[in-house]
Amino acid sequence: MNMRIATYILALIFFASGAAKLAALPFEVEAFARWGYPPAFMYLTGVIEVIAALGLLIPRLSALVSLCMAAFMLGAIGTHLMHAEWGMLVLATGIAALAAWRGWSGRCEIRRLLGRTSP
Repeated sequence: MNMRIATYILALIFFASGAAKLAALPFEVEAFARWGYPPAFMYLTGVIEVIAALGLLIPRLSALVSLCMAAFMLGAIGTHLMHAEWGMLVLATGIAALAAWRGWSGRCEIRRLLGRTSP
């Protein structure tokens, strides 16, 4: 898969997911309540996802943001695993894998961004 396409797919996913949380759509409110998370955590998660979506669209930052969001998705994976939500677990794992692949594919960009030179 092309890195640019992966980046746009991730940006769309995180923007839509974050916007749903910030809009407090009923299915998000119900899910966070079912998981035992407070509403403030839902809003925080939404803010992080929307900011990540915007960061993914900045070419210089997209690999680093992808890698960070792969790590961020571990929380979603753990939540779905603990609550036996198998379909959502597969989806969250797929998003995490795509984000990790995008971050890994852009590791040279990350090194440059952090001021490290490639070997």
